Amino acid sequence: MSFRARIVVALSILALVHPVSEGASSFETTEKREACAERDPLRRPMFGDLHVHTSLSFDSYISSQRNDPAAAYRYAQGDPIQIPDEDGEPLVTAQIQRPLDFVSVTDHSEFLGPIDVCTTDPTRLGYWWPHCIMTRSSHFWTQLVAAGWWVSLGVTSGDVSTSFACTLSDCDTAGLEAWKLLQDAAEAAYDRSSECRFTSFVGYEYTDAPDAFNMHRNVIFRNEHVTPMPISTYETGSYNFPELWKQLRAQCTDAGTGCDVLAIPHNPNLAGGLMFRDPETPQEATDRIFFEPVVELTQHKASSECRFDRRVGQGVDTADELCDFEQVVADNLGMLGSVHGEVRTEQAAPVPIEAFARRNMVRNVLKDGLALERASGVNPFVMGFIGSTDTHTATPGAAEEDNYTGHLGRRDAGYRNVQDHFFSNPGGHAVVWAEENSRDAIFEGIRRKETYATSGTRPTVRFFGGVALDDDLCAAPDGIERAYRQGVPMGGRFASSTPPRFLVSALKDPGIEGHPGTDLERVQIVKGWLDDEGRTHERVIDVVAEPATGATVDPETCAPIGSGAGDLCTVWQDPDHDPAQPAFYYARVLERPTCRWSTLQCKAAGVNPFSSDCASQAAEETARAHERGAEGDVYGKCCLDPNEQPFYTPILQERAWTSPIWVDPAGS
Repeated sequence: MSFRARIVVALSILALVHPVSEGASSFETTEKREACAERDPLRRPMFGDLHVHTSLSFDSYISSQRNDPAAAYRYAQGDPIQIPDEDGEPLVTAQIQRPLDFVSVTDHSEFLGPIDVCTTDPTRLGYWWPHCIMTRSSHFWTQLVAAGWWVSLGVTSGDVSTSFACTLSDCDTAGLEAWKLLQDAAEAAYDRSSECRFTSFVGYEYTDAPDAFNMHRNVIFRNEHVTPMPISTYETGSYNFPELWKQLRAQCTDAGTGCDVLAIPHNPNLAGGLMFRDPETPQEATDRIFFEPVVELTQHKASSECRFDRRVGQGVDTADELCDFEQVVADNLGMLGSVHGEVRTEQAAPVPIEAFARRNMVRNVLKDGLALERASGVNPFVMGFIGSTDTHTATPGAAEEDNYTGHLGRRDAGYRNVQDHFFSNPGGHAVVWAEENSRDAIFEGIRRKETYATSGTRPTVRFFGGVALDDDLCAAPDGIERAYRQGVPMGGRFASSTPPRFLVSALKDPGIEGHPGTDLERVQIVKGWLDDEGRTHERVIDVVAEPATGATVDPETCAPIGSGAGDLCTVWQDPDHDPAQPAFYYARVLERPTCRWSTLQCKAAGVNPFSSDCASQAAEETARAHERGAEGDVYGKCCLDPNEQPFYTPILQERAWTSPIWVDPAGS
């Protein structure tokens, strides 16, 4: 019997004989709703997206994207929506292949009022302010100029200013209306019946980016009790995220209204090293731990686990060659600044490995947290992992390589996707282990960090650590229940005077008809630790793998060649554990190779990245695109030589990353 079959049988039995697992205690209920008919005491993986923009966000609206939060929630549940093509016309039908379990629409808090004034009501005087007229324009270059105006209002300059449209019209009232619309859309989408089909969270994005360095946070509320208005950069000032936490305490968690909230840091790869500074006060450390239990490890603007430039054979404090996965060359939001195939901003210039900030990469942040704890007694960087999309096309969860319609409205629709956003990607998923599909269950799963990130596929991954995990857990019908009883799940923490043991299991994405899942290649455990002299180290260990069978893809069809595993499971013990040294461990699951989205779209256009005739094919198809109104080199990037690129390759390995488990020194 396969591991997948054993788990199904085990869970069926345990649901009857164990109403509540000893290790998986029930969550607190904070809202009024029907009890979920389906509830699993050993928890189920819920797949979602906590980073979604709609027409309430300026950078979505100026890209001819008109789907609102209600449409985004419909898309997440499987309904088709119309999104803009490269000419800005809503002629592209977008539909996710599999519905999500949960979503939060997180439109930019800073501009909810101004964008509402500029776009919704012609009777408002501010609607006719020239910059508002430009915002509503369908002319591509006018839209880009309007985008520059919006970000100049405080998102990237560090100097917060107000649109003149708010002098002509009441942006405060408009902001309240938009905030209510976000809440109403979340409420309408939330399934409060016993079927518990879909969960929505009220949320928004706190959008601070001084000098284009990404300091953004997605603020996610537990239930319908929220702050009177989103707390934005206008209320805190730039580069002052501790003030965000302070105001969230005052207006939410300490307000006595039933409000509870999290703030999830965005992909720190574009933060210029600013996202994770050393805490300046004990309160800052405390607030970070409380409000930011997880970090967004991957999204459409690249991944933030670790970084390795294979062209020079060097990493950012790592020798892990698999850290070349979905990276971009810049370290700030300027990486989006390509138009008609040309980079239009100096900020998008490549940053050499030796100049790239260590703490842009989360693995380094986790290592530094161990050192900070030894120095101060507190580790401020105890964070789990999630993924999301950061879609600006109202398409939450649209992370399928073979169904990627872009995430930036018309700016990456059609041929513009390959032309201007070749090094972006479809993003990933946030996966939360929860007893049921409800707000309370999922929110508590995030808070305890029992979460993992995927690069867009849907494998099922478990990770437990402890000192007494049995060797037979992979084969045992009650293996998961015993793992909860004998240890802690991903996101947990324990002290050990003996070599710690870890259970890791992965089931391949089952896929759907017409879109099969990909076999697994191997499961790795990544260890970081602090030695006696205060130096940090890391190591990557292959703990279970399918024997290599020459897995690759057919260069003509992209069909997979070779096979892998449907499930992988092992109990592994660290033979090099030093009980005096703090450490963390997380699992990384690798699938067999598949074609990247860009390869699929290039091939669909008649340009084969694997062909010796690629350059001539690209020239022919670019000429045809010009006949349709394109400008510049459209398909040239399809022919990039991966041997000359620091990160890009036409074939990739989708993956999942579990939240870490921390192992403290004995007696701590």
